[in-house]
Amino acid sequence: MLIGKVTNLLSGAVISPIFRQIGIRLMSSQLVDGYNYETLKVIRPREYVLQVELDRPDKRNALSTTMWKEFVTCFQQISEDKDCRAVVISGSGKVFTAGIDLQCLAEIAMQTAELDAGRKAMTIRKVILAFQESFTVFEKCPKPVIAAVHGGCIGAGIDLITACDMRFCSKDAWFQIKEVDIGIAADVGTLQRLPKIIGNDSLARELAYTARPFYADEAKEIGLVSRVFPDKETMINGTLDIASLIASKSPIAVQGTKVNLIYSRDHSVPESLQYIANWNQVMLQSEDIVKAMTEKPPVFSKL
Repeated sequence: MLIGKVTNLLSGAVISPIFRQIGIRLMSSQLVDGYNYETLKVIRPREYVLQVELDRPDKRNALSTTMWKEFVTCFQQISEDKDCRAVVISGSGKVFTAGIDLQCLAEIAMQTAELDAGRKAMTIRKVILAFQESFTVFEKCPKPVIAAVHGGCIGAGIDLITACDMRFCSKDAWFQIKEVDIGIAADVGTLQRLPKIIGNDSLARELAYTARPFYADEAKEIGLVSRVFPDKETMINGTLDIASLIASKSPIAVQGTKVNLIYSRDHSVPESLQYIANWNQVMLQSEDIVKAMTEKPPVFSKL
């Protein structure tokens, strides 16, 4: 068994430094074949890294009906892409996203105008659940997803980034849970995910009840983002560096880590310990462990 080989190797192994120097292969910035979307641009700027860019700069990357649908299709495709191990989400133009395109709300109103109250309610519920899936698909994607935020990140933009694994931003970034200002409660994930991310229920309520904007330094202070970069270009390059580092690791280990972190967020410590034991009783037999110990740098098989 591979686990036995690892035991033998460990007795004489010299463990590499945690931050091992890795060779980063720059890839083409051209659109990736097969990722054909109207509102999203997908490129492969680094080996095993995809960058998904919100691509409606003339509309401040407002989330249109098409974009909501394309998120699901795109990330389902990414989940099956063996040449992708990490994903960066960014926005084109001057802002990350202005939030939901109000045309979406107008379309919903038109679709339900002639329905009775019960049917109208059921139709609206289906729309909300579909919107939720557009971001939950980031969590379902086995590859880590990193949000790189510049300029404004408003309303549904907060729903979007809180579904990501990590969040970085540029110095000019600002954030706003905008929904109460347009007469609705945020319903696509912010109220469920943000309190767990920042670990401060009182502050989460303050931001959601008041819709006050907050800026990069506060976002880092409260734990919404973990890094602040001086400008967008530096942020994109820095985020791609982190994504490349992740992509250099065992995909078995990284994807298993993501699955277990999400499980642990939603379950008790005893349940989560049982879950990781069940998970690793299989995954500890992976060839990746031997490769990590013997190859410098290790080259892991596609997953």
